[in-house]
Amino acid sequence: MTSASGDSSASVTDATLNDIATNGIWAGAGLNPSPAVLAVAQALLAAVRGEAGAALPSELADLASRVRGRATFDVLRIDGEHGTQLSAFTIKLNGDEPHPLVVLPAGWNPYGWLPFMYAYLSLAARGYHVLAYTPRGIGLPGWISTSEGHIDVAGPKDWADGSKVLDYAQRYFEPNRIGFLGESYGSGISQLVAAHDEADRVDVVVALSTWGNLATALYDNGTRHTAAVDALIAFTGGTLEEKFDEESRKILKDFEDGVNLDAVVAWGTERAPESYVDITNARGIPTFISNTWHESLFPAGQTIRTFEKLTVPKHLNMWIGDHGAPEGPGLAGLIGGVPFPGLREPMQEANAWLDHYLLDAANEVPTWREVNNQVMFTYETTKVIGQLDRITVPAHREQSPSWGDVTTGTDSWYLTGAADGGDGELSDKQSSGWSRDFTAGHETAATAMDDIMKTGQKEWFGNPKSYDPDGFERPRLLMWSTEELTGTGGVARRIRGAAKVRLTVRNTEGPATLVAYLFDVAPDGTARIITHEPYTAADLAPAEDRTVGWTLQPAAYDLPDGHRLALVVNSCDKLYAFSGTKDSTTTVSSPRGEEAVLELPLG
Repeated sequence: MTSASGDSSASVTDATLNDIATNGIWAGAGLNPSPAVLAVAQALLAAVRGEAGAALPSELADLASRVRGRATFDVLRIDGEHGTQLSAFTIKLNGDEPHPLVVLPAGWNPYGWLPFMYAYLSLAARGYHVLAYTPRGIGLPGWISTSEGHIDVAGPKDWADGSKVLDYAQRYFEPNRIGFLGESYGSGISQLVAAHDEADRVDVVVALSTWGNLATALYDNGTRHTAAVDALIAFTGGTLEEKFDEESRKILKDFEDGVNLDAVVAWGTERAPESYVDITNARGIPTFISNTWHESLFPAGQTIRTFEKLTVPKHLNMWIGDHGAPEGPGLAGLIGGVPFPGLREPMQEANAWLDHYLLDAANEVPTWREVNNQVMFTYETTKVIGQLDRITVPAHREQSPSWGDVTTGTDSWYLTGAADGGDGELSDKQSSGWSRDFTAGHETAATAMDDIMKTGQKEWFGNPKSYDPDGFERPRLLMWSTEELTGTGGVARRIRGAAKVRLTVRNTEGPATLVAYLFDVAPDGTARIITHEPYTAADLAPAEDRTVGWTLQPAAYDLPDGHRLALVVNSCDKLYAFSGTKDSTTTVSSPRGEEAVLELPLG
């Protein structure tokens, strides 16, 4: 068979599908779908186009055959704003009976709409017309799934393109209702098109691994999220010069250099669904959001803040893992037996949302509470070949009537000084008058993750990263921990919500970046990360003491009986820009009246 670029490609076997179901959709670096994902997509596209040699496992072949028997397929170009040609794939159900349409703007990856062919066929099998398209500028040269133009990063041109796509869709499909479903980049575009389409034609939105405010996702607490931007730039299907216009290149360069950040923030705010939440509310667009606790591209906090502002019918799922990990297999090719229970749930629930609002399905959606949090890392696992764990019992999930109901109380843990250069304690009693130093400007073994997106993908499949706190480089960080904690039902603390840190900082050279990490330390000395967040005091003067406070990313985590809670503060993490002087000295202190403290949310 041939690929979407004209090159030969392998047929799909059960082993190909097993790779997706056990390892996820990301492979290699950044936003790069795995070879298994691409193989399934290319084989499905060949099958529905009637190409010879499209070998598929029986369940996939049956899906393709069923949809072929009731629909017409097309790969085409749609005129976007100012005539920009957008690559699209359509499935039109046959017959005169009206059907709803699901529009799927592609995520940010070099292959545009291609990787999720399985999702398009699955939607058609449920009774939907389908239109998937690649946003402007995305894609590899020569591929049928590549669109023309420069990337607008979900800006006004993308909104206008979305309306042009809807113009075409209304003429071609004559749908009775329209929904948008997007993953990653496509999820932000989905929300923004729904809010900006002048004809108000979008009836429901499903936003997976999404953002609420692009500005604060990429620049918050004075700290630039440089790894996220680097990943985005690297996986457009071309070079920076080829894929972005001069205005966007300047914004990205300013972000990289840490200059003109007011303009960068304005640029990101314009591309924030949060900025248009009043329009979404006025239009009454039911909105389903799915995200992950350890999201490395669009941290969960800003998405949840946007969710809280919605007054429409809404639902939030928070999952273990990172960007695209929970929903990825269900979009790319999840059939037959699954390697662990619960793997289907992310897409089953997304589809149920569409079915209720577009097909009038009498399903369970009206009974859902607004929020459903999966609790890290409460799954049960067993060892498999290669020393990896496989989930045997899925992680516990908790429903809440609203995000505000997730946190019901707070523990205050006060940071103490350290005797003889050791670690400090987290105490339930205030402690003041101490100071502790570390050398700034170096990454340490205390880090948010090993690899952007990949570390969290392993979490989703039952293999969270294990840390060795004894190996943390004490000259380059500070650590505080509780004694072993106890509670009821085997849980010492039910951490629910966003922790906060307050401390006083000084640096010998002036500006200082701090990264706070919260760890669960087991009796054997190993640790797992609960949450983290950076803070930068960019205008700090040399030797100036300043009390600062910031909020860490939200979490749902059960700290087991007999475990300790540990707070680590360093100055560098591979996810973020370091704004300071390498090898300068950062001092953390706790003056009376502004004692250093960790506020731990409980539920």
